[in-house]
Amino acid sequence: MSEFQGCQLPEDLHYDLDYVWARPEEDGTFTIGVTDPAQTMSGRLQKARIKKVGTHLEAGRHVATLESGKWAGGVPVPFAGAVIARNDTLLENPHLINIDPYGDAWIARVRPDDPATALERLHTGPDAVAALQDWIKRYDVQCMRCSD
Repeated sequence: MSEFQGCQLPEDLHYDLDYVWARPEEDGTFTIGVTDPAQTMSGRLQKARIKKVGTHLEAGRHVATLESGKWAGGVPVPFAGAVIARNDTLLENPHLINIDPYGDAWIARVRPDDPATALERLHTGPDAVAALQDWIKRYDVQCMRCSD
């Protein structure tokens, strides 16, 4: 795990280089969440709406909408696919994203329509970490974790 300005950046995840991460699962699905710098910039999250299981989404459509006192925005999926699971815990406690963005606060699992092209818009490894570090510098982010 890389760390930059207090932001955790796991090298094994795939990133849209803005604020979404995706983790391939053994069953061909992808777990989707938001990055540590993104949760920091959003502030303490107060509300989460996540698409229902079975919902089909085109690439770029929002699988979730998150709201804090100063920000509201969607969490886009990087590929077309169907929601096969959602993290219902976040509906009651969206603030968990501010505490554990890469662990217990995953947002949804999505089965891509075309697994062969699902990673085309995503980046991973040292190049992704370097690009995310540039993002952190550009927005002058100093990550911090909220407590419960």
